[in-house]
Amino acid sequence: MRVLFIGDVYGAPGVSAVKSFLRSARASFDFVIANGENCAGGFGITRAHFRALRDAGVDVVTLGNHTFDQPEAAQLLEETPRLVRPLTYPRGTPGVGFVTLPARDGSRITVGQVMGRLFMEAMDDPFEAADAIVEAAGPDEPVIVEVHAEATSEKKVLGYHLEGRASAVIGTHTHVQTADEALYQGTAWITDVGMTGVEHSSIGMRFEEVHHRMRTKQPRRFKPAVGTATLCAVALTLEGRRARSIERLRWRADDLADDAVQDSHALHGERT
Repeated sequence: MRVLFIGDVYGAPGVSAVKSFLRSARASFDFVIANGENCAGGFGITRAHFRALRDAGVDVVTLGNHTFDQPEAAQLLEETPRLVRPLTYPRGTPGVGFVTLPARDGSRITVGQVMGRLFMEAMDDPFEAADAIVEAAGPDEPVIVEVHAEATSEKKVLGYHLEGRASAVIGTHTHVQTADEALYQGTAWITDVGMTGVEHSSIGMRFEEVHHRMRTKQPRRFKPAVGTATLCAVALTLEGRRARSIERLRWRADDLADDAVQDSHALHGERT
């Protein structure tokens, strides 16, 4: 099975990059996952963003610490299992923390997400939640566990915790692709898959406002960067529960600046 995991999709440029990349590449993969918690200008996801990613060919959209930034998110989570929020939210939170779905090759795959606790809002135990995701899958079925966390150490330890049990442990949230992809006991690891958005930015936001705040310590509202987007992803080859390969991908969408501006008007709910 070939699986594509696309890193944190940021704003309209990121959505446009996903659409353009999958237009030609979708047929090469049996299953596509994308983190979409930054689609609305860095602050959550709207129904329009979710539909745009699904229409582009994404099978499952994951979220993270910005899950409930948009008012429609709770209802959207209740409507579809293809939008996955961290399993580490308290019991009774709308939506699901993992899902098992069929892939194009006819097999089934489980995708789940946990959120770290170091330097982030306090959540339930990610190790216990990761165990629950693995245990919910069939014995020979692939399992992808996304670790949405700030600390590299926590992501690495969760990878160790799942070594030999999960097919892949994919880090997200910090928006900078790391060069530590590896295979251990049939489990593919990477600390952070990276961001799909405007690379010449402060992890998705325009430099100007962030630079001003950092230098003067005076507030200024951040604005999403607009321009050419870079798609960051990993391609996985899986055989049953075991990973056979992991490959980092970086693809620059050189012709998408105008498309991103147009999409920003169509994708209602994006903060600017």
